[in-house]
Amino acid sequence: MAQSMRLVTLSSACNLLKNNCSIVSYTTRSTSSWWANVEMGPPDAILGITEAYKKDDNPKKINLGVGAYRDDNGKPFVLPSVRKAEERIRSKEMDKEYSPIAGNPTFCQHSINLALGPDSDVVSNGLNATVQGISGTGSLCIGATFLSHFFPGNKEVYVPTPTWGNHTPLFKLARLSVKSYRYYDPKTCGLDFQGVVEDICRIPEKSIILFHACAHNPTGVDPKPEQWKELSDIVKKRKLFPFFDMAYQGFASGDIEKDSLAVRIFLKEGHQIALAQSYAKNMGLYGERVGAFSLITSSKDEAARTLSQLKILIRPMYSNPPIYGARIVNEILGDSQLREQWLCDVKGMADRIISVRQKLKNNLEKLGSSRDWTHITDQIGMFCFTGLKLPEVEKLTKDYSIYLTKDGRISMAGVTSKNVEYLAQAMHEVTK
Repeated sequence: MAQSMRLVTLSSACNLLKNNCSIVSYTTRSTSSWWANVEMGPPDAILGITEAYKKDDNPKKINLGVGAYRDDNGKPFVLPSVRKAEERIRSKEMDKEYSPIAGNPTFCQHSINLALGPDSDVVSNGLNATVQGISGTGSLCIGATFLSHFFPGNKEVYVPTPTWGNHTPLFKLARLSVKSYRYYDPKTCGLDFQGVVEDICRIPEKSIILFHACAHNPTGVDPKPEQWKELSDIVKKRKLFPFFDMAYQGFASGDIEKDSLAVRIFLKEGHQIALAQSYAKNMGLYGERVGAFSLITSSKDEAARTLSQLKILIRPMYSNPPIYGARIVNEILGDSQLREQWLCDVKGMADRIISVRQKLKNNLEKLGSSRDWTHITDQIGMFCFTGLKLPEVEKLTKDYSIYLTKDGRISMAGVTSKNVEYLAQAMHEVTK
């Protein structure tokens, strides 16, 4: 009898404990979470513009926020040379095996040759450590991570003001301190070269400095060749390490040699540099995410050692890069006829952008605008810093359904021969 009662008591206690645990467990799940302290992040500025544009039912609406090339009908454009390259790839019935950690070796060779020229002493002497990256952003991230681990000087990178919106976050993600130097002059809508020089002369020795090789994003303002030469001299005297972001080679001016001039000036002057390349703009391979990162070193042995460490960093990041975009680049740059067609394609895109810049300026002048719009044609590349102030930008969007970023930056790819007059009229009205 006593034993039976003891069993009942134990059973009751277990049931009570089970019920209490269930209540506690339920309460814990319903009142707290591992992610309760995660705050809602701000929406992406560019994507927000596109969303607002899509909701607008004005037939004259214009989206000048998107940073991707559009043809004169405002449609996404696939280069004819890319179409041909894809046909050749399909006919080869290639496999889908993993790429090496550093990417496709042929692609890496084509990329450094494109950047530096096939007759470069750097290339012929094997002084480059080049890896395939996930477009320009991924290539910059590889470089930032390497510098965070191995750069022997100050773990500080100085970027121009303003700079591409992703530069600061990706360098910070790599645990580099980000500081800035003057670059754009809002009074002239041009380069503040004196400010650039003064600020660079104050950067501590053995720091990292970022340059846009061509078609500065977001301003479209580039130094002249003689200014690049002066900057090279200052950087050398200050013992700074130059990191070039070259996202627009060929697409800025239509000339791949001209657009890589800054990089080649620095190398001719004896600098060792880091270089990020992208094929998003100049081949229209936005979604293929194909680019390259290179370190220019002092010896073949140094190139081999740095390459080994780049691969060690890449392995846990994403293991190896995708294969398809690199194959397209290889087909185009590896065949003389296809390469020539691509050079015509990219020049055609650059010429269209240059053309609509001129048309926009001409239309504003024809309307009798009292402002000087020379900077529209002086600037280069996909983006134009119009000089429009925030109230003017807001009025453009509210009254004319023209969507652009709050700082007055417009993507010239969104301007066409069909909407340029409407855009000029609207800009004229809000700036009277």
